[in-house]
Amino acid sequence: MLFNCLAKQIRTLPSTFAVACRMSTVAVENADFTEVEEPPMVYGGYTNLRQAWVSNLDTIKENPSTIIDLHPQVFGSRPRIDIIHENIVWQRKYRYVSYANTKVTAEVCMSSKKPWPQKGQGRARHGTRRSPLFKGGSVIHGPRSHTTHFYMLPFYKRVYGLTSTLSVKLIQDDLHIVNNLDLPTDDPGYMNDLVDSRLWGPSVLFIDDTDTMPRNISLALNQIKHMNLMPVYGLNVYSMLKHETLVLTVAAVKKIQERLLYQLHRPDGHQATKKFMLNKQH
Repeated sequence: MLFNCLAKQIRTLPSTFAVACRMSTVAVENADFTEVEEPPMVYGGYTNLRQAWVSNLDTIKENPSTIIDLHPQVFGSRPRIDIIHENIVWQRKYRYVSYANTKVTAEVCMSSKKPWPQKGQGRARHGTRRSPLFKGGSVIHGPRSHTTHFYMLPFYKRVYGLTSTLSVKLIQDDLHIVNNLDLPTDDPGYMNDLVDSRLWGPSVLFIDDTDTMPRNISLALNQIKHMNLMPVYGLNVYSMLKHETLVLTVAAVKKIQERLLYQLHRPDGHQATKKFMLNKQH
């Protein structure tokens, strides 16, 4: 019944409608289609691809050789300043231990003699000057042992803290990538001249994928207090913000991307978000 009604309505349309349809069909067939510019490439369906130059350390003058692709979820995420701040507070507190200690009445080094007679002087009754009512006496409900400020930041806040800090460093042009950490000499002056010529800032943190660093750069940075070496497994928000410039090797970039992408999309993410227990049994 419905199809019959539609057929009747179509037959009752004016003839001009059919002519217009035929003209539009001819126009489409004779149209000269030109290539439309494609939209910018989207990496993984999230955001635009990030890229950076790969430089060298074997010469003082910077000599970029190739371009490396950086995953946008690691080096192009939206900076969360609040999460970065929470990571800094967490890293400064979890290693802090308060050693404050107060004495109870029995531990105060003072005579236990009754300060004055019980009656006859119109004064309040006291049995010892070691009471917390007197100056220099004991303390009530004070700290009695070492107090730790340790706590564990939620798992994904730690992960997003790393991605946000790496993204901020890249946006501010404070993140540089090199082929490797091989230097032609172990002279500290060479490293100072290299950093000054490339405007890398006074403090530099070099990251490699292994904790076995090349000999020359290890000896050179051993005498420079504001430049440090660190393996990938030690990368943290506090150290990245403490140094003005972050220098990564190509191998370190690949390992950082591999590990952070796994943590962002790990299948057992609900297990990682469980409440931290200090002595939990696996």
